[in-house]
Amino acid sequence: MSRSLVFALVYLAAVARLLAEDPTPTASPEKKGGWFTRMLHPFQSSGVPNYKDARLRGLMLDLKLSPQPVKLSEVRQLEVKVTLTNVSKRAVILDFPTDQRIEIYLRNSADEILTKWTDNHAFENNRAAVLINPQEHIFYPETIATRDLTPNKVFIVEVFFPQYPELVIRQKFLTAP
Repeated sequence: MSRSLVFALVYLAAVARLLAEDPTPTASPEKKGGWFTRMLHPFQSSGVPNYKDARLRGLMLDLKLSPQPVKLSEVRQLEVKVTLTNVSKRAVILDFPTDQRIEIYLRNSADEILTKWTDNHAFENNRAAVLINPQEHIFYPETIATRDLTPNKVFIVEVFFPQYPELVIRQKFLTAP
C-alpha cells in the first residue's frame, strides 16, 4: 500500500473514534430532574443545565470550533466561538471584577492543559455587570494558538467563565497534518 493510502486509513479511523465518543459539546452541570418532576411534567424536556448558583439558571452555553478537522499545516489559530444564551423568562445579571469574561484552555486527551488563552491577553481591573435579557445571547468570537498541537490526535477545547466556574463547556476535536 502507498503511504498516502495508509495515512488516509489512519486518519479515517481516528475520525471514526472521535465521532463514536461524543461529537457534541456538553455543559458540565448535569441536567437532572427528579422522578416526581418527571411524573408531573412527562413531556417537558428543557435541556437547560440546572446550575447550583441560582443566578445562572436559564443560561446555556454553545461552542463552535472551526475549521474541522484542524489542519496544522494551514492553521496557526483555532477559531473558538462561544455563545451564552438566556433561555429563561427573566433577565440574568453577571458581575465581573475585570475586563476578562472567558478563559479558553487547549487540553490533550490526558486532560493536561497545553495552552491558556489568557497567556496572550491583558485585562484591566474594570468592574462591570453584564445584563442578558430573556431570549438574548452574548457572542464571544476568539482564537487560540495551535502551536502546542500535534497531528492525528484528539484534543479538547474547554471554555469557561472564571467568575462563574459552573459556566463551562468542552468539545473534542481532531488535528490533521
